[in-house]
Order: sequence, then structure tokens, then C-alpha cells
Amino acid sequence: MKVSCFSANVGQAINKVNQYAIDKKHIVGSVVMVAKEGQIIYQQASGYADKEQKSTMQVDSQFLLSSVTKPIVSAAALCLAEKGLLKLDSPVTDYLPYFTPKLENGQQPVITLHHLLTHSAGLKYRFCEPHGEGIYNTLQISDGFDQIATDLDENLHRLSKAPLLFAPGTNWCYSLALDVLGGVLTAVTQQPLEEIIKTTITIPLNMAKTGFTIPDNNQLVTHYYNALPEPLPMPSPYFMQLDESSNNGIVSYDPKRIFNHKAYHSGGAGMVGTAPDFMQFLLSLTSINTDLSNNKLMDTMAKCYISSEYGTKGPGWGFGYGGAVLDDPILAQTPQSKGTIQWGGVYGHNWFYDPQQELAVVILTNTAIEGMLGHYPVKIRDAIYHCLA
Repeated sequence: MKVSCFSANVGQAINKVNQYAIDKKHIVGSVVMVAKEGQIIYQQASGYADKEQKSTMQVDSQFLLSSVTKPIVSAAALCLAEKGLLKLDSPVTDYLPYFTPKLENGQQPVITLHHLLTHSAGLKYRFCEPHGEGIYNTLQISDGFDQIATDLDENLHRLSKAPLLFAPGTNWCYSLALDVLGGVLTAVTQQPLEEIIKTTITIPLNMAKTGFTIPDNNQLVTHYYNALPEPLPMPSPYFMQLDESSNNGIVSYDPKRIFNHKAYHSGGAGMVGTAPDFMQFLLSLTSINTDLSNNKLMDTMAKCYISSEYGTKGPGWGFGYGGAVLDDPILAQTPQSKGTIQWGGVYGHNWFYDPQQELAVVILTNTAIEGMLGHYPVKIRDAIYHCLA
């Protein structure tokens, strides 16, 4: 199918999904972008950036990125490794000597940067603890997007006191590993993480509206949480109780954290940005000799380092650097191709890149948690692939 024909069809299909989701009050607003063969063929803002103020969503509206931060920081680590400033198989203690978490039996295993990048270090998130009860809660470890007041070193010292879930490299658990990696990058360069990301990623790619802080003339959307009969504005702080499928954990949000200049720069969840900026970043990973790297970074990031037997995003999904990697599309029940890398953000985001189709999709919404794990991103995905059929 020619790109021009696909563009027309996919635009109509996504518009229908957007209108249905907004009419049914599944989401408040969104920005969706699609690129095919490196060319942006669809970009559309829908709904409200702030429903109460009747402020319509704009294509360049800014969102709290939460875990959409992770692939950006992962790519920065690869760029620094390419320059010889760090080695991915090196122990974390080469850069952060104090970061020495132990196993339950008291043994102190070696954690490498590769373990951090793949979430196979034996760490977890505080929101993984059932009903907000566990050692991470006892130690008041910040998840990087909450209201806990601590600097990065203090948070990593607290994290170092919590026992590891398993020996590094033997299992998988979504975790604060990218916050630790942010600490490594800071130690290596002797620069704040914000400056590292600026010089390595956002300035070379002209991602002017992406970073760890917001200027006074911000265009930050109002973030909402799922409620009946319609989503409600998220207070600061806001505690979301997860269901049994998510271990009955409690997600602790703080939409105002981004305005706190004392909040540490979380490598796993701390950035703000726009859909066009992130699409620019995503596409930059798919070519050689770019402003980021001489190498095609996507080839490194979209490898299935963690076996799909761990079902990182469900059956059929393993994990790479920055996102889950699709190993078995039939088992995963998805039209995406094997080798697709995908992840999201807990404020309501989803993105993926399908290398076989040369297809990049960015979905940023201001509605948690529907925009990440609900029907909306699945319907967007299916609408796009139906047009490819």
C-alpha cells in the first residue's frame, strides 16, 4: 500500500476512535501521531487539555511523560557508552560505590548497567507493594513521580537498603532501575541529569519542549484520572488503588512535582514533553549517522534481552532497552510484527515502533490510566493495522 493511500485511510480510522473515546468519556484529550517509513502521516489533537477551562488540546501541548522518560534516558546511556564514557557490562558500583543492595540471604551480587536497562537488577517500584505495605513504603522510597521530598542520592541510598527480589539477571521486574541509571550518568559526567539529556538528546534533536523542568509559559495539560461517569482532574497528591491483577498496589501521583525545583530528576519518570518531540526522538533511533549516534540505536534498544517467558507486557513480550519487545505476536494477540518495541506512561501514554512495517506511533493522553492500559490505545493500534491489511 502506498504511503499516501495509507495516510488517508488511517486518518479516518483514528479520528473515529478519538471521537468515540471522547464522546463516551473514556479520555479527556489526546495527541496521536503516526509515522510510516520515517514520514509523519498523521498528527491530531482531540478533546480538551483542560475540560473545566474549555481549553482544547493542541498538537504541541505538554504532558507529564512519566515512563516515556525511560527510552530517552536509555538512549542517552547508549550515546555515552558509544563515546567510551561508560560500559554497559560494568558494575553499578564502578560509578556509584554506595549502591550495594543485597539479597535476602545477605549476599551482595554484582548489578551491571545492562541489568538496570533491562529491569533485571532485582529492584522494583514502591507501587508494586500490595496495599502500600512493604519495605519500599517503610523506607519511604520515591517512585520518581510522587510527593516524597528527597534528593536523588538520598533516594538511592534508601533503595540500596531494600533487599533485592532476585539475583541480577535471573528474573525481570519493572523497577526504579532507570532512576539508578540516571544517578550513574550524573556520576560519570559530573552534570545534572537535566543537562546530560539536553546535550545528548533534546538539543541535538531540537526537542525544545521536552525536559525535566517547565518554563513559566508552560502549556502543560491538566491530568485526569478515570472515574464514573467521567474522568476527574487529578489532585496533588493523588493515590490510585490498583486491582488484583496489579498486586493491589497504590500508585502515588503528584502532578505538581514538575514545578518543584527541588524534586530530583527521575530518569524513569521525571520528564515533561510533547508528542512531536517524542516522535522526533523515536524516528531518530531508526537511522544511522544521526545527530544522536553513528549507529542505528533502535537495533540495540529493540533486542529481546529478556525472554518473553517473563511476559513483561503480557504473554509474548520480552524486554529490550526502554521498552517491551514483541517476541510472539500470536501469543500476544496483537497485529504488530515480531520485534516491535512498545511501552507507555502511567499518566496515560502509549508508544510503539514496528521495525518490519517501519511504523512509529505515539499516543499521549491526559487520562490515567486509560491512555496507557485501557481500550483506547488498543483501538488506535487496531485501527492502524486494519488500514495496513
